[in-house]
Amino acid sequence: MFQNNPLLTQLKKNLHAKTPRVEGIVKSTERGFGFLEIDAQKSYFIPPKNMKKVMHGDKIVALLKTENDREIVEPEKLLEPFLNRFVGKIEKKDNRLFIMPDYPFLKDLIICQPNKNCFNIFQNGDWAVARLTKHKLKGDYIFYAELTEKITKKDDPLIPWWVTLARHNLDIKEPVAEETDLILKENYDRKDLTDLDFITIDNINTKDIDDAIFVNEKTNGDISLTVAIADPTAYIQYGSKLDILASKRAFTNYLPGFNIPMLPRKLSEDICSLNPNKRRPVLACNITILKNGNTSDKIDFFLAWIKSKSKLSYDHVSDWIEKSGSWKPPTKAIEKQILVLYRLCLLRMKWRKINAVLFKDSIEYRFHLSESGNIIDVLVEKRRIAHKIIEESMILANISAANFLSKNLGFGIYNVHAGFDSVNAENAVSFLRSYNLKFSAKEITTLKGFCNLRRVLNILSNNYIDSRIRRFQSFGDFSTIPGPHFALGFSEYATWTSPIRKYSDMINHRLLKSIIKKEPSIKPTEEIKLKISEQRRRNRMSERDISDWLYAILLQQKKYKNKKFDAEIIDISRNGIRARLIENGANVFIPGLFIHPIREELNFNQETGKVFINNVIHYKISDLIQVTLSDIRLETRSIIAKPELSKLK
Repeated sequence: MFQNNPLLTQLKKNLHAKTPRVEGIVKSTERGFGFLEIDAQKSYFIPPKNMKKVMHGDKIVALLKTENDREIVEPEKLLEPFLNRFVGKIEKKDNRLFIMPDYPFLKDLIICQPNKNCFNIFQNGDWAVARLTKHKLKGDYIFYAELTEKITKKDDPLIPWWVTLARHNLDIKEPVAEETDLILKENYDRKDLTDLDFITIDNINTKDIDDAIFVNEKTNGDISLTVAIADPTAYIQYGSKLDILASKRAFTNYLPGFNIPMLPRKLSEDICSLNPNKRRPVLACNITILKNGNTSDKIDFFLAWIKSKSKLSYDHVSDWIEKSGSWKPPTKAIEKQILVLYRLCLLRMKWRKINAVLFKDSIEYRFHLSESGNIIDVLVEKRRIAHKIIEESMILANISAANFLSKNLGFGIYNVHAGFDSVNAENAVSFLRSYNLKFSAKEITTLKGFCNLRRVLNILSNNYIDSRIRRFQSFGDFSTIPGPHFALGFSEYATWTSPIRKYSDMINHRLLKSIIKKEPSIKPTEEIKLKISEQRRRNRMSERDISDWLYAILLQQKKYKNKKFDAEIIDISRNGIRARLIENGANVFIPGLFIHPIREELNFNQETGKVFINNVIHYKISDLIQVTLSDIRLETRSIIAKPELSKLK
C-alpha cells in the first residue's frame, strides 16, 4: 500500500533535506570508530559501521544525527579523498594483490592490480606507487587501487630512501648530461686571478665545491675579501633542456648518506666545482671590511678565472686555530689566509652581535651508514670556528648581492623573513610582559626592534622563553622584490653563493651577470618563486621522513632496550610530549598514559607549552628529562618513550 506512495517518498526527501550536515576531516582510531574533525575545537563521533565507508584523512560532508542520546555523523559525500597517489607495501594472498598504504592511521589492505602501463611483477613485501580509483563513498562496492610503478624489493637496504622519495614524488637520480652541457658557452672577458691564494674550506668529503675565498690585509687594518663562486650558468644556457630540469629540481637534495644533485655530477662535482689546482670560471665580488667590522659602500662584482690553492676541511682548520691536533697549513701563504680570515670572522661576529642577529652555536646529527646503506650510528657535529669563518664570508657576499641587485634592478630572488605579524606581535609582547620583559608591538615589528629583542633573548639564555617567542614568528620565504630578513637582522638578503646546489642562486647569477655586462635582465616570475618554495618544503620533508625511519631502525638494537636517555622537551601536543634525545637527535613521543594514569587530571596546554597535573605544572618545553624507550613501531616510524620520575632541569 505504502510501497510506491509518492507522498511518502516526498516526505522522506524533505526529512533528508532538513537533516543538518557538517563538513570535516575523518580521523580514525585503532578501535574501529572515528571522529569527524570540524575544527580544532569541534568533532563528532563516527560509529564503526560508518567508518567502513571512509578512510582516515578523507574530507567529507556528513549527516548529523542523534543516536542513543549522542550526536553521531553518517558520511554522505566525499569532497576530497585522503588517498590519491600513494605508496604502500604489497601483500600477495591466493594470487591476489593487496596494498597496505604507508600511513600510520590506515590499517586496511586495499585490493589492487597493475594498470595497463605498469609491466612490473610484484611479490610479497615489495613497495609500489599506487593510485586510488574506487572509493565506497563514491558508490563503489570496494576500495580499489591501480599500481603505477614498482619502487623496490622487500630486501633492499635503501627502502627508506626510495620509498620516501617516491612518496614525495622526488627524483632519485641525477639529471643526464649531454656533451653540449659540458662546454663553456660564454666568451666574456674574465679577470685572471689564478695567481692569488684562493682556498676552499668544506667538509672533508665534499665534492660539489661552490665557494673559494681570498683575503688581503691592508696597511690601515681594513680587510679586502674576495668571494669567488662557481659559475654553472657559464655552461647552462637559460631555457635549455638542462636549465629546465634544474628549475624543476630547484635544489640538490641532501639526504642522510648521500645527495641527489640538481645538476649532473660531471658539472657539479668536476667541471664547475672549485677543485684544488684547477682553473675555473667564477662570478666574484670584492668587499672591504673596516676595522670596526662594518663594510665599505664600494662593492665590486666581476667575472674571473681562479685556481684554488688548497681544499681545506672544517675540522683541520678549526683544530689548528684552536691549537689542537697535528694538522698544519700546507704553506705559509695559506697559513696567512687562515689567520686573516679568522680575524675577519671575529670582527664580523662582534659587529653582528651589536647591529644584527648572531646565531647560537648549534649541534647537528649525522647518520653513519655502511656502504650498503645499513645504519651504524649517529655522529654529533658542532658548529666550529672554521664553519663560522665560511658562514660570515658567505653572509657578507649575500648582503652585497642583495644591495647590488636592489640598486641596479630592484628585483631578484631575495630571502625574506617578516618577523611578527600584527596579531602575533601583540601575543609575543603579552607573553614577554609576564616575564617582566617590556617591549611594544610597534617596536618588535621593526627590523631594529626585532634585532634588539633577539639580542636580549640571547643574553637572557632562557630556552623556554626563546621557544615560545619563535612560535609567534613568521616563516622564512622567497620574494622577487627586496624585503627585510628579520631573523638574520638585515634589510635585504639574496643568496648567490651556491649555484651548483640551488636554482634560485643560478637565477641571481644571471641577473648579476646582466648588470656586469650591461645586458637585458629577465625578472623572475612569481610562478618560479612558488615552485622553488614548494620544492624546498618537499626536500625538507623527505629528509625528515628518512631520518625518522633510520632512527626507528637504529633504536631497535638490543643495546638501547633499557638505556636511559637524556632528552629535551621540544613540543606539547594534545595527547602527550615530544622530546629529542640529546645523544643522537631522535624524536620520541611520550603518551599521556605514561605521564599520569588519570586522564581527567592531566592537561596538555599547547598554547603555553606546559603540562599540568591537577593544575600543577609538571613539564614544559625546553625541560631536560630522562626517558627509556618503551616501543618502536617501524611501520609508522614512531618511537614511544617513558619518562623517569624526576626532571634533570
